[in-house]
Order: sequence, then structure tokens, then C-alpha cells
Amino acid sequence: MMIEEKKKILTRLRQQIAAAQGFKPVPITTGDGFGLGPIEACFPNNVFPTGTIHEFLAEQPEDAAASEGFIAGLLAKLMENGNSCLWISRNRKLFPPSLEAFGVDPQQIIFLDLYYIKEILWAMEEALKCEGLACVIAELPDIDFAQSRRLQLATEKSHVTGILLRKEPKRSLSATACTARWQITPQPTEISAGIPGVGNPRWEVNLRKVKNGEGGRFYVEWAEDRFATFETQDTKPQPQAIPMLERGLIA
Repeated sequence: MMIEEKKKILTRLRQQIAAAQGFKPVPITTGDGFGLGPIEACFPNNVFPTGTIHEFLAEQPEDAAASEGFIAGLLAKLMENGNSCLWISRNRKLFPPSLEAFGVDPQQIIFLDLYYIKEILWAMEEALKCEGLACVIAELPDIDFAQSRRLQLATEKSHVTGILLRKEPKRSLSATACTARWQITPQPTEISAGIPGVGNPRWEVNLRKVKNGEGGRFYVEWAEDRFATFETQDTKPQPQAIPMLERGLIA
């Protein structure tokens, strides 16, 4: 009983701290949130935080492709109200039609290709001020705390969700003002007996940092147009991992 009471007190304190820091998660009212199951319990109030900045670390090309697949699954929920998304890239490899496999209409996404990091950060900050957008995604290697703080302040006013996809970062452990830090890696697919081809996309989802929440490691797949968690079987022989770039996500 004492442990349960301490958990309740800790939850209330986190909610108070989050409110004092201006954290106002906007709940998804339809369905069961983002369908991430136990992952959503890591966030304050057990709600996936929208209207804030999420950071994804991708140290290898296959991790970047896996991250893009997972982000596409999130976009399916963020964009269900019909609003558009802005995707800013430095060296875009994404194959837009592949997003349809995750329930995302690529025609609702505005792709902007820029080279200089300063231009990418400026474009993202300005886009985050546009309340009509569902999400703004930017690909870049690194970002410092001051730059991430500017993005966080912009999204707190507009409630537009921002996603930073940091490809091959040189400072992966640098401090940022982002609400959550993710690391997605591809996992072996599971193929049904007698059916040729590859199985559903699977990922190891490592939630490395959550503001006022708990991190954790989870195993998730995209099946039947939604996320689903699965258990790993270390004692069972695993099929070869098939990175998302081999599934057509990357051109």
C-alpha cells in the first residue's frame, strides 16, 4: 500500500511540474490514443505529447529508415484531421509513395529540400508557428540546446508537433529542450508459414528520455494499419532482419 501511495504522490508531483513548465499535452480523442500501448504510459498523464518537440536519433542509415517508418505511423494519427505536414530534408532519401503503407497520403506532405542547417532550423521554427499544420519534421545531424529551445517555444504557442530526425549525429548525448528522445532500430520480421515475401515492419523502440516521465525499451510492429507491441523470443531462431530501406521506404 505504501508503494502505491508513493506512486500516486510521484504522479501528482510530475503533473504539477509539467504544468509549471508549460507542458500541455493535447490528447487524441478518437480511438485509443496513438495505439502505442505501454509506451504511452511513459508520458505524463499517460498521453502521447503532441504540440511539442520529439527528437529521433539515427546513427546508421538503416536506423534512419526505421525511424522514418515509425514516424510515418505517428503521422497517420497526427494528420487524421486532414491538416498537412511539412518535411524538411538536407539530403532526402524518403520515397513518398511508400508512406501509403502507413496510412499517410503523401499529397498531404509538403517536402522542402534545404542544404544549410541554419536554413533548416529557420524554416522549421517559422513553420512551427503555423497553427494549420499537423506536424513539422526536420532532418539534420545535430542541434544545440539554445536552438532546440527556440523550437520548443514556437511549438508551445501553436501546439504544432515538431519532430527532429537527427541522422548520423556527432553529439548524440547533447542536451536539448525536446520533450522526448527516441532511438528506433529495425528488428527481424516474422513471416507466416507458406507465405512468400517479408513480414510487417518491426522495430526496437528505445525511449531514452522523457521530460517528467519514464523511459524504456519496447518492441513494436506495424500491422493492420496500426501499432502493435510484441514479445521477443531470444531462444527461437530469428529470420534475417530486413531494414526498411529494402521495403521501399527509401528511394
